[in-house]
Amino acid sequence: MTGLRRYGSRTLGALVPLMSLMLSFSACTCTRRTDGDLRAVGTRPQQKVELAETIFDGGIKTGWSDMGWSQREITGPKEARVNFANYGGWILGHPGLKGKFGALVFRYKAPREYGDFLEVRVDSTQKNLYPRIIVRADQRADLADGWSEVLIPLRVLNPEGLVFDRIVFRAAKPVGPAWISIDKVGLTTATGADLAAVASGPPKDVVMTLTCTGKPAPINPLIYGIAYDARLDTKSTQQFELGATARRWGGNTMSRYNWELGNAWNTGLDWFYENVQFTDTPGFNYKTFFAEQKKHDFQTILTVPLLGWVAKDTTSVSYPVSKFGAQKATDASWRPDAGNGLTVDGKPIKPGPQTETSVAATPDFVKRWVEAIREGDQKSGSRSVQMYILDNEPMLWNSTHRDVHPDPVTYDELLDKTIRYGSAVRAADPDAVIAGPSLWGWPAYNFSAKDAVEGFSFKPDRMAHGDMPLLAWYLRKLKEYETKTNTHILDVVDVHFYPQAEGVFGDNGGVDAATSALRLRQTRGLWDPTYVDESYIGEPINLIPRLKKWIDENYPGRGIQIGEWNFGAETHMSGGLAVAEVLGRFGQYGVTSAFYWTYPPKNSPAFWAFRAFRNFDGKLGRFLDKSLTTDSTDFTSFYASIDESGTHIVAIALNLSPDRAAKPKIVMTGCGAVSGQKTYEFTGDPTGFKPRTANVVGGRIEVDQLPPYSMTVFDLKLDPKKP
Repeated sequence: MTGLRRYGSRTLGALVPLMSLMLSFSACTCTRRTDGDLRAVGTRPQQKVELAETIFDGGIKTGWSDMGWSQREITGPKEARVNFANYGGWILGHPGLKGKFGALVFRYKAPREYGDFLEVRVDSTQKNLYPRIIVRADQRADLADGWSEVLIPLRVLNPEGLVFDRIVFRAAKPVGPAWISIDKVGLTTATGADLAAVASGPPKDVVMTLTCTGKPAPINPLIYGIAYDARLDTKSTQQFELGATARRWGGNTMSRYNWELGNAWNTGLDWFYENVQFTDTPGFNYKTFFAEQKKHDFQTILTVPLLGWVAKDTTSVSYPVSKFGAQKATDASWRPDAGNGLTVDGKPIKPGPQTETSVAATPDFVKRWVEAIREGDQKSGSRSVQMYILDNEPMLWNSTHRDVHPDPVTYDELLDKTIRYGSAVRAADPDAVIAGPSLWGWPAYNFSAKDAVEGFSFKPDRMAHGDMPLLAWYLRKLKEYETKTNTHILDVVDVHFYPQAEGVFGDNGGVDAATSALRLRQTRGLWDPTYVDESYIGEPINLIPRLKKWIDENYPGRGIQIGEWNFGAETHMSGGLAVAEVLGRFGQYGVTSAFYWTYPPKNSPAFWAFRAFRNFDGKLGRFLDKSLTTDSTDFTSFYASIDESGTHIVAIALNLSPDRAAKPKIVMTGCGAVSGQKTYEFTGDPTGFKPRTANVVGGRIEVDQLPPYSMTVFDLKLDPKKP
C-alpha cells in the first residue's frame, strides 16, 4: 500500500514546554560537601509534555495550598525557595484532587555537592502507603543554568492507582542550609499507556524458561526492515535511529514508477490518479535512493513493476474533469481538473485509453532497468539491490490502478506475469534474490481478484484451478515451470499482513482497553494455530506455519517474507508491545525478511520496541543472531538470542497485561555461568529504556517484577570456563 492511505498526519496536541521560562535566580553556590558524592549528570533528554494540572508556576495555582515543615519563601511571582536542612520538606496539597495523570514534573536548582538528596512522593489523608522516590540521574535533564528538569511517571509514584491529594518534597539525607529553588511543578495528562500501567492487583507469579542446549536457529537480520516512502522520508530522521537493517521501496507507487524518467509515477486510487513527481527533491531517481541506502548502511529491497503500465510524464491525470465532467471529488487544492473517477452520485467512470497517462512497461522495460542497475554495480564494485519484489498487491489492481488495469487479476494472469517479468529479472541479474507475489491479505492468499468480484462463495477462478488456494497453486506451477525449463524464478514468498479486526490498525487505531487487548491477540494470527481470527475471517490464519506448509508441499526451499505489516496505535503501549511481539516471533519462527509499514514516530512505544531488538542501550546493544528455545506463561512473552561464540545472551521479556505486574521466575538451562549482566526496562517513557536492577543466581534471573505493559531486556555475558 501507499503512505497516502496509511500514514496520515499525527495530532500532537497542545505541548507545554517545561523549559519555556528561564529564571535568573541563582541558588547557593557554596562548596560544602555533605557526603563526599557530587550529583551525577542527568541523563534524561529534555522534552515537552502536556500538563493536566499546574501546581506551582511562579506561585501556587488555584486549588492548591502550601504545607510543610521547613522554612520556605513562596511569594511571587517567582520560584519557591525551600531550606531542606535537618531532613526538611515542603508539601503542596489539593483537597479533593481528581483526575488521571501521567507523571509528576518539576524543576529544581540545588548545589551539586548535595548529590541525589531529594525525595519525592504523593500522599493523602488516608492510610495508604506510597513509594518514596529519590530523584535519580535518569529522571533528570540538567540545564546549562543550573536548573534540573525532573519527570517521574505516576506508575512509579503511585503504582496501585490510589487516591492522592498532595505532593511531598523531602530531603532523604542530611544536607546544608542552602536555599533550594523549585518551580514548574505540574501533573501531565495521562496517555493510554499511563492509565494501563496502573496496577489493579498484586504482581502475578509467572514462569519463564530459557534453554541453551540443542542447536540454536539462525535469525535473519532482514526481519528488522522498514518501508521507504520518498514523500515522507525527505525530512525524517527516526528511520535512521531505529537500528533497521533494510528498507523496502514498494507500495502502490512502484507499480507505476517509470525508472527511465527517474521521478515519475501515478498516484492511482490513493490520490486522484495523477501523474506526479515521486518526490520534491531535485534530481531524485533510483540512483540517488541507492546512494542514500549505502550512506545509512541499509540493504535495498526494490519493487519492480509487473502491472504493465507506468507514468509517461509528471503532469497527466486519468480522470480529468474537462473530459469526463463533474466528479464526486477533485484535487481542488492542487489540480482542480483531477477527478477521483467517480460520478457525482458515486458510480465508477469507465477509464480512457491507458496511453493518456501511461506507457507500456513490458518485461524488456524491467530487464533494461535491472541491467542498468547491474552496470552501475560493476562500476562501483558493490551490489545495489539485495532483493527484487515482483510488484505490489496485484489482487487489488482493479481498484488501486483501475484506470489502466480495470479487469481483476486471475490465477493465470498472476502466474503469467510472474514468469515473464521474473524471467526478465533473472536474465539481467542471474544472482538476484526474487520475491513475490506480494499478496495483500487473507482473501488474496486464497482467492484471485476475479473470485473477489464474482463472490467468494462462487469462487469461479479457484474452482477452475482445482479448488486450490491461490498461493499454493501459484507455488506448484512455478515449481513445475522450473522443472520443465530449468528456469528458477522465485526465491522468497512475499505476503502482507495487517490485523483485520475493526478499530485495530491505523494511525487512529483504538487504544481503549478492549481494542488494545484485541490488538495484542491479533498478533497471534501470525503463528498460533489455535487462535480464531476476531474479524470477518473467523478462522485460524496461522500464517507463518501455513506458508511453510504450502512451500514444503508445492515449492520447497522458498523463504518467507512479510513484505508489509503494522498493528497500529504506534504511540500507545499496546502498539509498541505488538511490534515487540511480532519481531520476537519473526526471529523465533525463522522468517526470512519483514518490512514494517512504514516506520514508527520517534520515541513512540513502537519506536522503542524496534530499539529493544536493535539498540536497547544506545550503544548498539541488540538482539543477537541465533534464537534460543524459550517459554512463558499467562500474559507474558519471552524471547532469547545467543551469539556465535556462545558467550553472550540477550533476552527480552514482555508483560502484555495493562494492569498487573508480573513476578517472574526466570530459569536458564544449560547456559553455563553468567559472568556479568545488565538489565533495561521500558514502560512507555518517551526517553526510552532505563537501567534497572536484576541478579543472576544459580541459573535463575532474579528481578522483582515486570511492570504492567512493559519490555525488559536482559543482557548477559557467559563465562565459557565455568559450567
